[in-house]
Amino acid sequence: MKLSLSRLLSHLCTVRVVTTCRYLSISRGLLETDTRSGGALARYITTMSRPKVYITRRVPEVGPRLLGESCDVTQWNKDDPVPRVELLKQVAGKDALFCLLTEKIDDEVLDAAGPQLKVVATMSVGYDHVDVDACRKRNISVGFTAGVLTNATAELTVTLLLATSRRIREGIRAVENGTWGTWKPLWLCGPGLDGATVGIVGFGRIGFAVAKRLVPFGVEKILYSDAVRNPAEGEVGAELASIDEVLSRSDYIIACCALTPETKGMFNKSAFSKMKKNAIFINTSRGGVVNQEDLYEALKSHTILAAGLDVTVPEPLPTNSPLLSLDNCTVLPHIGSATDKSRAGMSELTARNILTGLKGEQMPCQVK
Repeated sequence: MKLSLSRLLSHLCTVRVVTTCRYLSISRGLLETDTRSGGALARYITTMSRPKVYITRRVPEVGPRLLGESCDVTQWNKDDPVPRVELLKQVAGKDALFCLLTEKIDDEVLDAAGPQLKVVATMSVGYDHVDVDACRKRNISVGFTAGVLTNATAELTVTLLLATSRRIREGIRAVENGTWGTWKPLWLCGPGLDGATVGIVGFGRIGFAVAKRLVPFGVEKILYSDAVRNPAEGEVGAELASIDEVLSRSDYIIACCALTPETKGMFNKSAFSKMKKNAIFINTSRGGVVNQEDLYEALKSHTILAAGLDVTVPEPLPTNSPLLSLDNCTVLPHIGSATDKSRAGMSELTARNILTGLKGEQMPCQVK
């Protein structure tokens, strides 16, 4: 069979954009240097058996580029989440799925993908949006991105804690709306970290990294609540305590725990009632660990002093949310991992999880 070089080149394009640029399909077929159509055609046929990967969002290029070296990659080429109907359509026939927190990966998606699906890898530390049990039943490996965003999230946690305690949001608003007057000794005063007791709920990678960053501020004591003792607690002078102790003794309570059936809504009316009147609550873990209605009431009634949230339910938080009407509540748009280095690392790790999972090997970061 003869195939003209021009026709072959049209098949072996490096990047082709389909469906009016909404999807970016990446194929890296290699053209032999000689012009014999037989040899080039054999190489083309080889590329047809490459694994197919679907990426559900525009992500840092390092991940798609790495996958494109050995896989055929189709990508939802937008910053906004892929619509559910498109996800169900595009996942069909794929061998691996590169997803984000915004995609619920359940039986419906897995059925739409088909029995050849081998890997689901999420570009996030949390994976409660993935039905892990359903994946296990289908022998689908699940990967996530713990580790690479630890430092970025810890930095943002401390930033949010300081911004909340020092009333930065109120100060910026005063500058912008012209209510900043003469210097006043009692105006916009807030608690500091010097001599404070900090309680951390969840003392894994991120919780420990937060503690390390707080030590130089002169905190008096770090308490933590977790299912197991962290063997590195001595490095930061942290002390394992019960959840009730952490809530009642701490000036700052920081949620760094995973969202599980046990932690869902754990910061509720009962939890807030156990905190000090001057306590500040910070959440950079998952929005679902907080009962937001109870938090609003606790802040409004001054049961606790203030709160800082980087995660909410839903996301984005509606502009008419009662929480946004409070001066003592600072809300950020889920930017805990938002550094260039962290997001690029997450994209790369997700890609490497997929590549190793497709080979049937243990992923660098796999859900057990």
